[in-house]
Amino acid sequence: MLLRTHITITIFGILILLNSVSNKFVFVVVAILATYIPDIDSRYSKIGRKRINRVLQFFTKHRGITHSFVFLILITLGILLFSNVVALGFFLGYGLHLFADSFTKEGIKPFYPFFPKIKSSGKVSTGGKVEIIVFVCFLILDLVLVAGKFF
Repeated sequence: MLLRTHITITIFGILILLNSVSNKFVFVVVAILATYIPDIDSRYSKIGRKRINRVLQFFTKHRGITHSFVFLILITLGILLFSNVVALGFFLGYGLHLFADSFTKEGIKPFYPFFPKIKSSGKVSTGGKVEIIVFVCFLILDLVLVAGKFF
């Protein structure tokens, strides 16, 4: 999926959980930033275009380890040692990115590297009509939730 779709989905998750966290600012910032991270392994993504990430791309392939729930859980557990709010924001943003990508034709390998042949994929083309519909629906849901918080 495109970054804009990942962000609208993550904002929806943020708005649902926002009243449950103590440090709302940190939670929101971490969740938004975490939604970028899985695509660090692609030189065509916003974050992957940075030169510093080319080294990582040499050792990984797109939708490999960084698109794995195993990786998500390990990193989240490490962050949890320091901060619950940061861990929750990270888990939400990163996890929703993986969940959304699991519906694309390219899909993800959720248990990589332990079970590299298991793949979760769907029929959504990245940037296609269905993704545009998903983006618009989540954008409307985000606006409704934001409006509901103010009225």
